[in-house]
Amino acid sequence: MPDSAVSAGSALAAAGILGLLAVLAAVLDGFLTARAAGGGPSGLSRPVGEVARLMRQRRRTTVAADTLLWRIGSAGLLVMALMIVTVVPLGEWTLFDLDVGVIWFNAMDVLAWAFVWLTGWGANSTHSLVGGYRFLAHGLAYELPLMFGLVAPAVAASSLNVGTVADAQQDLWFVVWMPVAFLAYGTGILAIAVWGPFTPALGTDIAGGVTAELSGVDRLVFQGGRYALLAAGAAFAVPMFLGGGAGPLLPGWAWALVKTGALLAVFVWLRRRLPAVRPDLFMEVGWVVLLPAVLVQDLLVAVVAVWRT
Repeated sequence: MPDSAVSAGSALAAAGILGLLAVLAAVLDGFLTARAAGGGPSGLSRPVGEVARLMRQRRRTTVAADTLLWRIGSAGLLVMALMIVTVVPLGEWTLFDLDVGVIWFNAMDVLAWAFVWLTGWGANSTHSLVGGYRFLAHGLAYELPLMFGLVAPAVAASSLNVGTVADAQQDLWFVVWMPVAFLAYGTGILAIAVWGPFTPALGTDIAGGVTAELSGVDRLVFQGGRYALLAAGAAFAVPMFLGGGAGPLLPGWAWALVKTGALLAVFVWLRRRLPAVRPDLFMEVGWVVLLPAVLVQDLLVAVVAVWRT
């Protein structure tokens, strides 16, 4: 069970680690983008150049925009990511060792609905609003499978505490015998980060969707929030499915970072490997295929948990 160490320094350290992981994700994405395009700036030069460009760019404001809601929505994803990592153990250390850490994650991930939609609504632009509604349509399909996917490790560990869930995997990682739950979780992370198959909300056919009117610092914060959410989602998967800090030779915190980095790289790589999915098609798959499969997974885990006791 990780120790609770809440202080200003600890919070800054957690934010710094999350920021570093987000930068690594952006660098890898830049490298893969350049490779797919057959040339151009890659690696660190691409995200650094984009940050410099957006920092210099003047903020645009649309007519009759709800500026407050617009700003809240564009910055919300980054806030979500920071709140998620507060319950993620890093070896023996965590910010908030909550008894209901799994529920805390669910509460945070639901906020993506509000933040992405507010980004589309606040701009008072047709293209942005259409993008926001596309995200809500995806949300209707991924949210329940994501929630039930997290039920499986919680049931197996008989706890909603994230550290306890990690400790319950000393003999066998949950991903090995809960692959459907892990798949549902990974799908949900890609969705809340508006990544890979779930980019129709940012589609070129609607001029960029929810980001159509974002510019300057607002666009920078929104895009940074997407990378940060991928990193936070990868970090949360480690104690839930990948054994936490368990591993040979290295200390627990090092193994947690290694596993987080590896999963984060997979998330970034999947961006160009999976096609964009229409919201109506994904709703059908989510409700007819993914959700029943996750429920069957939960039932099997519950049977094993009862048998063990």
